[in-house]
Amino acid sequence: MSEANGPSGREREGPSEANGPSGREREGPSEANGDATASAPGPAEEAAGRYGVPASSSRGQVVLHPTREQYLDVVARLKEAGYGVCVDVTAADYLLHGAPRHLPEGIEAERFEVVANFLSHRERARARVRVQVPADDARCPSLWSLHAGVENPEREVFDMFGIVFDEHPDMTRILMPESWEGHPLRKDFATGKIPVQFKGAPASR
Repeated sequence: MSEANGPSGREREGPSEANGPSGREREGPSEANGDATASAPGPAEEAAGRYGVPASSSRGQVVLHPTREQYLDVVARLKEAGYGVCVDVTAADYLLHGAPRHLPEGIEAERFEVVANFLSHRERARARVRVQVPADDARCPSLWSLHAGVENPEREVFDMFGIVFDEHPDMTRILMPESWEGHPLRKDFATGKIPVQFKGAPASR
């Protein structure tokens, strides 16, 4: 009787063993979904693959981070992709900036950053390009050959930050007098003051 009970015990074990693969089968779809979710590229990843440079996302916009050597090629490819309007070219001086810069891995932060914004009417989307510019070589390629409308914005960046745009047709000041020394939006630019005297001001009490 004890031997007879043995097979019945093994038979009872059978269904539990059979449940093993079914348990694994139930795990399969969840694992597959996890892999699908993990492997689904986001807009930044798609942009990085499409344009061949690191990319990030900020406020719903794709941000590309080319080097100075990659800058013109990336902007040309953006133009081919429908981003035919260069909305603005500006810059930033991070000399006294202590907060994180939010740059992708592999991009080394420099003191200056040239920022260009582009618009695609077809896609109803914007794209931003951020280029790191070192303080000891404050130069960047000009976009004038691709977007002639950047002539004045690039002159403003030169005037205010001292960043020279190579191959620009007229790299001169546009806001300050030609005789002005320094670049007013640099963080180390000395601020001055002009004394103001109001006529007929009452005497101090």
